[in-house]
Amino acid sequence: MDPLADPYTITYPQIAALTDRKGTRMELIEFFDCVGGAMWAQHHYARSPLVRSARCVGSTMRYLLDPGEVTLELSGSRFPAGISGAQVMEQEIQITYLGMGGGGVGASICRAKAPGVTRCRYDESGGGRLAGASIWLPRRERVLIGVDDTDTPEAGATWTLAHNLARAVEDEQSRYISHTIVQLFPVSFRTKNCVSTVCEFASSDVDGLVARFRKLLEKYTLSPHTGMAVYQGFDPTPLEEFGWRAKRGQVSEGDLLGITDPDLSVPLPGRGKVGAVAAIPFYTRFQEALQLCSG
Repeated sequence: MDPLADPYTITYPQIAALTDRKGTRMELIEFFDCVGGAMWAQHHYARSPLVRSARCVGSTMRYLLDPGEVTLELSGSRFPAGISGAQVMEQEIQITYLGMGGGGVGASICRAKAPGVTRCRYDESGGGRLAGASIWLPRRERVLIGVDDTDTPEAGATWTLAHNLARAVEDEQSRYISHTIVQLFPVSFRTKNCVSTVCEFASSDVDGLVARFRKLLEKYTLSPHTGMAVYQGFDPTPLEEFGWRAKRGQVSEGDLLGITDPDLSVPLPGRGKVGAVAAIPFYTRFQEALQLCSG
């Protein structure tokens, strides 16, 4: 058997995309296997007119995009590849890439054959050729699930349970994207470290995802005080003020009553709901999330 059946292709492990409800903001999330290739793409793709920001989060590269189509003025070495199109449809998102030389390989076959792509159109690439691809991805939305207070002084750990539940509920409609541990104010009734967890998904079946996660959380939690909160929206910034309050001091369950964001729900309203809600705005903001503000 040939150990290198396709020696000039590196297929991305997964690509996903999500939008806000209006389809005016979108995020492209590319899971990568080759770090060098991903960093090269970030460096050059950030110059594309449609790209508002490009950041690396764990093993993913994430591009905030404006919808539209543009002509890329590519130039070898200086701007050899980029994103030239981003279109939001009722059930799909179309992304178009273009590149030169090796950048054309990455912009075509490497992405066109990635898991998560429902259909594609791509050029022959390699050598010094100009090549690109259009890929179509399921249109999804961001779902953030916060969890707190699942353990006891004798057993358990919230961060491990949350990750394992997220893996267990992942399916073709709901992709598990990220996991963030959030340090909270060390209240007197904490188990030990006083941290909560938020898991991020890109989903086209929010109700099914939340129901599966809740069912497993209720089955495996060790605490009678477990809290679960869900944010179904593109940007949880409205919860940021509450999140910082929970990091800087003790807040009560009654303080949650002041939050009227329609994108927030609390399926499990145990005492841990405070930490569950507080974790949500810190998703992928790891340095801030882990900051200990007191104690």
